[in-house]
Amino acid sequence: MPAARVSQRISAIAESATLAVDAKAKALKAAGRPVIGFGAGEPDFPTPGYIVQAAIEAASQPKYHRYSPAGGLPELKQAIAEKTLRDSGYKADASQVLVTNGGKQAVYNTFATLVDPGDEVIVPTPFWTTYPEAIRLAGGVPVEVFAGPEQDYLVTVEQLEAALTERTKILLFVSPSNPTGSVYSPAQVREIGLWAASKGLWVVTDEIYEHLTYDNVPFTSIATAVPELGDKVVILNGVAKTYAMTGWRVGWMIGPADVIKAATNLQSHATSNVSNIPQIAALAAVSGPLTAVDEMKVAFDRRRKAIVAGLNAIDGVECPTPTGAFYVYADVRGLLGKEFETANGTARPQTSAELAALILDEVEVAVVPGEAFGPSGYLRLSYALGDDDLATGVARLQGFLGKAK
Repeated sequence: MPAARVSQRISAIAESATLAVDAKAKALKAAGRPVIGFGAGEPDFPTPGYIVQAAIEAASQPKYHRYSPAGGLPELKQAIAEKTLRDSGYKADASQVLVTNGGKQAVYNTFATLVDPGDEVIVPTPFWTTYPEAIRLAGGVPVEVFAGPEQDYLVTVEQLEAALTERTKILLFVSPSNPTGSVYSPAQVREIGLWAASKGLWVVTDEIYEHLTYDNVPFTSIATAVPELGDKVVILNGVAKTYAMTGWRVGWMIGPADVIKAATNLQSHATSNVSNIPQIAALAAVSGPLTAVDEMKVAFDRRRKAIVAGLNAIDGVECPTPTGAFYVYADVRGLLGKEFETANGTARPQTSAELAALILDEVEVAVVPGEAFGPSGYLRLSYALGDDDLATGVARLQGFLGKAK
């Protein structure tokens, strides 16, 4: 029997559902179709001018035309350490920072460095689609702990305790959350962190949406709130969401020196240094003011309220109001199994994946089904797109979904 052409390890990886939906929407747009894309978590704003200018100036300097340290430019690592202390109160040395090619590489590096085959990682669910794939690539086992809309998509210590086994090594913690937009309160963060510390677990915390909270809801870093975790915490972050820099591809991980050294060794063979020009842009971002960020947040907040109101006006849709990030996670279980009029007759979607496909085909609106993030029955919509597109997209959804029988 001939050997498989693609390894089992890589064959088992699912394509990023969010990127797939975004790619399909953009391809349809390029073909002249009036598609509204709620798929990708990508701000519609340009990167602030002072950040772009820093990159332009760096591009003309020959020193940035050369290789640089695999772990990141020293000045950027220092700035990230200072920014982390400023924004979340967590003190770290520059030697504890690894600059990565976007947040995804930080996720991959972290699990590749911490996980041995068979190790279990507790993954609060709904989860961002990349987390379980990175865990599996490292030989680990993602253990899903689902929290539904009735608890604002926030897991409890009791749920985490029920998922604990002798193979559990890591708790993944994400607040504000992608895909739900939920934010844990300071008390909840403290309780969960103390539980993890009492079990001797590592905590990997993704804080990339730290600056995007609403309704006076605070961001709380579990690394700061629970010093009892000691040196068993890794912080993931990046410039993509806060500064409208998704295409610049600069993220980072912060952790114990030995873990960062090992992850840097891995990166030295995988990609080497992040492109120097985006690193200088990131330096300008993390060192500069948050004025532009605050202005973007005003728009996100306006869109958040508009999309929640618009979706909740549809019979069969229940959309909790998120307090962070720029996503809503709508419960559409009330629409599954119902009859929809289509261009070719009628359809009765039984899953949120089937419903999302139907929505794209019939009214040219791209959304991501719950299957990408956990159980079926939900749709994730990003409200990072422009106000006009948001209004048009929601109106199309109301017109189509509102006629379900």
